[in-house]
Amino acid sequence: MARFPPGFIDDLKAQADIVQVIQDVVPLKQAGSTFKGLCPFHREKTPSFHVNREKGFFHCFGCSTGGDVIKFVELHEKLSFPEAVQWLAQRFGLAVPESDDPQRDREAVAEREALLKVHELADAYFRGQLQTATGTAARRTLERRGIRPETVERLGLGCTAPRRDGLTRHLLETGQPLELLLRSGLVVRRDDERPYDRFRNRLMIPIARETGSVVAFGGRALATDQQPKYLNSPETPLYSKGKTLYGLHLTKRDAQRLGKTTLVEGYFDFAQAVQAGVKAVAATCGTALTDQQAKLLRRFCSRVLLSFDPDSAGEGAAARSGELLVARGFDVEVVQLPRGGDPDTYIREHGAAAYVERLRTARPYLDDALDRAAAGRDLSRAQEKRALLDRLKPVAHAIQDKVVKDGFVDRVEHLAQVPEGTFRDELRQEHRPGRAAVQADIRAAQTALLPAEKGLIWSLLHDTAAAQSVLAGLEPGDIDALQTARILHVARSLATVPAAGAPETLLERLDEEDAELVRAIEQEAAPAKDVADCGIELRRRRCHREREALQRAIEARQRDGSPDALNEMEDLFARRNDLLRRQRIDEYEE
Repeated sequence: MARFPPGFIDDLKAQADIVQVIQDVVPLKQAGSTFKGLCPFHREKTPSFHVNREKGFFHCFGCSTGGDVIKFVELHEKLSFPEAVQWLAQRFGLAVPESDDPQRDREAVAEREALLKVHELADAYFRGQLQTATGTAARRTLERRGIRPETVERLGLGCTAPRRDGLTRHLLETGQPLELLLRSGLVVRRDDERPYDRFRNRLMIPIARETGSVVAFGGRALATDQQPKYLNSPETPLYSKGKTLYGLHLTKRDAQRLGKTTLVEGYFDFAQAVQAGVKAVAATCGTALTDQQAKLLRRFCSRVLLSFDPDSAGEGAAARSGELLVARGFDVEVVQLPRGGDPDTYIREHGAAAYVERLRTARPYLDDALDRAAAGRDLSRAQEKRALLDRLKPVAHAIQDKVVKDGFVDRVEHLAQVPEGTFRDELRQEHRPGRAAVQADIRAAQTALLPAEKGLIWSLLHDTAAAQSVLAGLEPGDIDALQTARILHVARSLATVPAAGAPETLLERLDEEDAELVRAIEQEAAPAKDVADCGIELRRRRCHREREALQRAIEARQRDGSPDALNEMEDLFARRNDLLRRQRIDEYEE
């Protein structure tokens, strides 16, 4: 049995949204802080199946089945634990490291627990220092920046003295081994010198994972000539800055309730936003937003307001973050602040109400991207048109919604004053790799496919009549959103071709890239999924996509709030409920 390094399973469960996974097979309806639906593990007419996104578990009060997201995949897909981990990692784009050393694994688990204890002790020490004479300078800094005592308490702020080894001595006195303190990053030793504190004479900000466990610290210099101004913990077995969003553990419930989060850059931007009454907010702590952070945020909301510093660096970060978030399916807006006024400064100078109004009037990211790309360009000149198109290509490639993407491409062509189809054709060409690239990526393409896609394609080559029967029962909408849509649409068009000649005809009608993918799947020893189950799975996924589209439309009209929008909601609710009813009937007949 495959073994996985300590920490990987925790990371996987943090990235794998349990609601998203279960909604692929079970229609869920939000009920307070949980979601509920009909249990997929036994027949029932009244929903008793509950899913808690925040805690990451499911439970059926009818049959008592329950567990985390891995357990759900094990039970529903009939997989072993290692296979379920592999399935989830593939679904959410995580590389799977494996371990075959049980002793090393046990040691690593023990080390993580010990490091958590060290950070817990350090957190209490820093908080205590803030209340003593040592904390005078830190308290004055907080007062000057308008951070109120209740915010200090909520954020768990603390401080350190200028002395060389205050924390080191304290932790050693509590019985913590020196080698563990060095691995925590809180204590440093060079060569044969005495160990000393990494953080000295600093305002201390605890950094926690979304679960609430403190895993690192940020330190803000208290002396005017102290460098660096901000110092963070190094990467450790507990902490990776690219996987952590500051403050999310405090605001995730509001993010989930409101369906949105305001994303800022720094610790004090976060503190001021919280004081201003912004319920759902998180910070990247000055680093570029990563794909792992975006996946983490997607567990709690589908809309993000980017409120970064209004300077060139902040605008660049907003552009990169916007592209990443759009690619992850978020609705993204950009908060407009005047030059020289980050959220911290703006709130202190203009007040909480002014900042909240800026959030209310945030602009759609795609509108902002168009305006920024065109700013200062003379679009009567060919080279300026070229530069505009090149700047907006990454944005266009990031958009996942086909309707939104088509509209954006039309706007770019109109803005650049180029012939219709020019930009669209360039985008298509960039997504058409050469033969060498196809051969290099074919295995990755196989891995990325759904088991239902692979199973159906495998059966087209090995059990053609059965596969044609399944395809005949599918509608175009069941196939359109799949990575193999081109292949399956061609296969559907061969319904009148005898089964014996269909595989050869299919390969002849496909382009080189798709034909090579089909041949690679053909070489697999067995189908990834039974062919009859493939059709059932693809129909279920289409229902899930349609439900999500209807839900997005409902949420958009709720945000609108106008009488016309509210009237439209009745029709949207009716369509959604009809879809759920038809899906339940289909599942019962199956």
